[in-house]
Amino acid sequence: MEIACLDLEGVLVPEIWINFAQRTGIDELKATTRDIPDYDVLMRQRLRILEQHGLGLPDIQRVIDAMGPLPGAREFLDWLRERFQVVILSDTFYEFAAPLMRQLGHPTLLCHRLSVDDSGRVVDYHIRQQDPKRQSVKAFHGLNYRVIAAGDSYNDTGMLDEADSGILFRPPQNVIDEFPQYPVARDYDEFRAAFRQASERDIPA
Repeated sequence: MEIACLDLEGVLVPEIWINFAQRTGIDELKATTRDIPDYDVLMRQRLRILEQHGLGLPDIQRVIDAMGPLPGAREFLDWLRERFQVVILSDTFYEFAAPLMRQLGHPTLLCHRLSVDDSGRVVDYHIRQQDPKRQSVKAFHGLNYRVIAAGDSYNDTGMLDEADSGILFRPPQNVIDEFPQYPVARDYDEFRAAFRQASERDIPA
């Protein structure tokens, strides 16, 4: 039995923080795990910037409401779900993801939560567990699933390492250079082909 584990941002939907940074004009918020591998350092930086500029969850949600999946992502996800069990493993937050999950047909999502006060200020974040993507793959192995994992950034490499097969989707060059052991897909057609190649089954195109 095989299960496909996908990152969300950069793989199926645009980067939420980059879109928010572009909307607000705050360049510091463009940093992602592609730039800062330590997720706690990155999130503490984001919370500090939000506080400095008086921005809260409603401001971020307004930007997300205007976003949609990457072109071709819904079709790819539908193709994948016909052939594999699929779980989205993301470092986003449930408070961010709901509108995007609706547009993707409500796939299973494992991610994190925010603490928000009555004024909408984001006061803290809570990860589901330490190294959650790798631990999720370990748990699926404990359920006797063979895991094919795919992502685009530093915070995905733990689950790619733990998986039986790993795939990079549209990663930046620095990630390609540091993790040359993983095949790279540049578009959804190549992504389908990479999953077919990684599978132990005869997966139709």
